[in-house]
Amino acid sequence: MAGALTDVLGEVLVAADGEEVAVSALAARGVSLLKLWNKYRVSNIPSLIFIDASTGKVVCRNGLLVIRDDPEGLEFPWGPKPFSEVVAGPLLRNNGQTLDSSALEGSHVGVYFSAHWCPPCRSLTRVLVESYRKIKEAGQKFEILFVSADRSEDSFKQYFSEMPWVAVPYADEARRSRLNRLYGIQGIPTLIVLDPKGDVITRQGRVEVLNDVECREFPWHPKPVLELTDSNAVQLNEGPCLVLFVDSEDDGESEAAKQLIQPIAEKIIAKYKAKEEEAPLLFFVAGEDDMTDSLRDYTNLPEAAPLLTILDMSARAKYVMDVEEITPEIVEAFVSDFLADKLKPEPI
Repeated sequence: MAGALTDVLGEVLVAADGEEVAVSALAARGVSLLKLWNKYRVSNIPSLIFIDASTGKVVCRNGLLVIRDDPEGLEFPWGPKPFSEVVAGPLLRNNGQTLDSSALEGSHVGVYFSAHWCPPCRSLTRVLVESYRKIKEAGQKFEILFVSADRSEDSFKQYFSEMPWVAVPYADEARRSRLNRLYGIQGIPTLIVLDPKGDVITRQGRVEVLNDVECREFPWHPKPVLELTDSNAVQLNEGPCLVLFVDSEDDGESEAAKQLIQPIAEKIIAKYKAKEEEAPLLFFVAGEDDMTDSLRDYTNLPEAAPLLTILDMSARAKYVMDVEEITPEIVEAFVSDFLADKLKPEPI
């Protein structure tokens, strides 16, 4: 493994505090490239993430933008700044009026990274316009901030004309870039939902909007366990996911499955939140439908139900627990063994 790490990363890593760390030393501690990908939720390449070597915590997820925007290192060590500081400045409405970013204070804010050239973005925008209207009509203090990834100002203007919210001026490329850096944006469309203090509620605003078209669950605090649907299946690519497949034709089976694994999910999430880290697993319950059938086919899973699995799409690996009855003890042991690297993966 040391050779593989060295081939990709070189002989020495330089941490954010300047300390040199031998790649072989990392390999000797059992660190693998796959673990690094999963730990830092890397979904595409090239990707450059700055971490604090003493804690392992992320300093900046979007290092490529840092290098582009600050080649002299004047802002080193590039740590995260409050949303209010990064967004500070004039904002636009599509009628040409401007307002100060301080107008966002006291509201929930959806930071919307999108572009006209992106078909999924345009589809989401149509849904989001209706969601925005419903939330505002319900008396909620909510604003959306459009951060454009359009390729020209004309495209930006055309796209923004469809939006009833505010935007960072297209000409202010530096501020748009800083917002991308702040949230480590790796793809669009992305909707980050913030609370009135500017703290992140969810990075999965796109999924929430599509799953909750009536906006009954706004502001969409994350659920420990999700029901696997067409709209949130994209999250399977974000890292290892525990998926409990059930027979949804059995009334109440899906809800019972959620209740079974929720305490375990909550414990894992709380443990890593206390360390200010993202949980190493997402948790899903999957019923019987065309999307689930396609997932079973793609991952070559047996047709059994219930079926307990951990799917790691980036590693093309799966871990399967095919037993007659799924109990909390079985789930907890399965998760613990996975996190302790005691399970042998099968190829997808």
